[in-house]
Amino acid sequence: METLLTRELEEKYQHIWPNKTIIDYLKDASARFPDKVAIRDHRSEYTFANLAKTVDTMAMGLQQLGVGKGDVVSFQLPNWNEFVLLHFAVTRIGAISNPLIPIYRDKEISYMVKMADSKVFVIPDQFAGFDFPEMVERLRPNWPQLEHVLVVGERIPPGMKAFTTLLEVDATEEERAELDRIELHPNDVTELVFTSGTTGDPKGVMHTHNSLCVSTEYFIERLNITPEDVVFMASTFAHQTGFLYGARIQVHAGCTAIYQDIWNPVEFIRHIEQDGVSITMAATPYLYDAVHVEGIENRDLSSFRVFCTAGAPVPPALVREAAEKLPCRILAGWGQSENGLVTLTFLDDSVEKLTETSGAPCKGMELLVVHPDGTECPAGVEGDLWCRGPAMFVGYLKRLDYTREQHVGDWFKTGDRAVMDEDGYIRLAGRSSDIIRHQGREVPVTLLENLLHEHPDIAVAQVVAMPGRDESEGERACAFVSQKAGTTPFTIDKMREFLRGRGVSQQDWPERLEVVTDFPRTPSGKVQKYVLRERLQQEFKSSATHPHA
Repeated sequence: METLLTRELEEKYQHIWPNKTIIDYLKDASARFPDKVAIRDHRSEYTFANLAKTVDTMAMGLQQLGVGKGDVVSFQLPNWNEFVLLHFAVTRIGAISNPLIPIYRDKEISYMVKMADSKVFVIPDQFAGFDFPEMVERLRPNWPQLEHVLVVGERIPPGMKAFTTLLEVDATEEERAELDRIELHPNDVTELVFTSGTTGDPKGVMHTHNSLCVSTEYFIERLNITPEDVVFMASTFAHQTGFLYGARIQVHAGCTAIYQDIWNPVEFIRHIEQDGVSITMAATPYLYDAVHVEGIENRDLSSFRVFCTAGAPVPPALVREAAEKLPCRILAGWGQSENGLVTLTFLDDSVEKLTETSGAPCKGMELLVVHPDGTECPAGVEGDLWCRGPAMFVGYLKRLDYTREQHVGDWFKTGDRAVMDEDGYIRLAGRSSDIIRHQGREVPVTLLENLLHEHPDIAVAQVVAMPGRDESEGERACAFVSQKAGTTPFTIDKMREFLRGRGVSQQDWPERLEVVTDFPRTPSGKVQKYVLRERLQQEFKSSATHPHA
């Protein structure tokens, strides 16, 4: 795959990269902790020794299917052990893993498998009531490059193979020797992951071994993770959060990882009690759900020491509530599919840093907050967020010209807005596309959302742009909120009175309120504001076309 990785970048980050592959970490962990449980889902578990042995067998099974170095293997699997086994086996032979999120359907999968030129596609027979082989049958004629479809489960349709075929390998000594002769370079592309859809435009993000491994090492270092820790992961493995800090972290740290394929906060609390879970990382909605598990104050959560939130800005009110109900540190981090883990708070940070920022950059990662003309913003001033460093991706698949357009020199324009304080910590202020410009000024979107989250009746609040009545007005603000169970109806008058009491100028009040039961979200849990904006725009267009309808 053609990338933007240059000799200059290699030399610049050589001293920060681990210069290892995930297979190096697997071999080390299996030697140090052979009998320790490495991974466990609701159906099976593997010790480190069994994990390494099974990966080798599956790697040879892939070779016998004709998969080799540089080939792409796509897999649309839930958070099952099979995902981890397959990813490591694909990596073992120098092929490229392309994880696909289980809730994706025909539109996304048709495009992604074709774009990736996938040689093999691995699916479950069914998950969450959906028939995956039936979807593949519909789409397969669009994928002339696809040679094999493997199915995890009992029902194997004609023309597809059982996933267990990869374990039924009668390898010769020469084939085993050939596996050991495969050389993996830390700067080879090893993962192709598609962006999650906050902008509605999926792009294939290419990562090397080094850019992935350094992100996981950042996480381990910042959280002081040791082999005694038990990591829980419910975020989908096909998103970078689940991929790096669920599917791969156990071999980096020699710890145990426990997986959940469908998020259930009650089961999460049970795993803390019964399995000694000490760490998890997830989006804000997961934290909200965990905090509001009934009777949580009576549960034994003594092993649980860190809940790390990532993705969208975390409302300070939720952080404070979680700190009161959970016996752990609530950390906040920020990163993207393109750059892994960029910032994270520290375990000993002040309450102010934990509740009002997304942390400081990890080693070697650099951030710049800039005005529209590209000049640097002073501390405390909001602007566009740029990023560079050793965890950065090496390009969008088949779109290198577009990738270059998203850079200024070696700075990547993240599309996020942020404020940097004098200590180098950032406070996210939403996406650049989320800015609302009303009558020539910017509406303080993040401030409004954080204040609304402090209202006792509000569970989630999002403020988005809706069309203005004329060009001079620009855009107007609409607040979407969901309410906590058992609360009285939230009205626009209540909202205005609340914001007035918090000192918000009337010109900044949202002009409209929409109370919803749920929000459109990406698979990682982030609210898709563009969907809300499009809903308002379509409504505006309809009313303009049919003013008396």
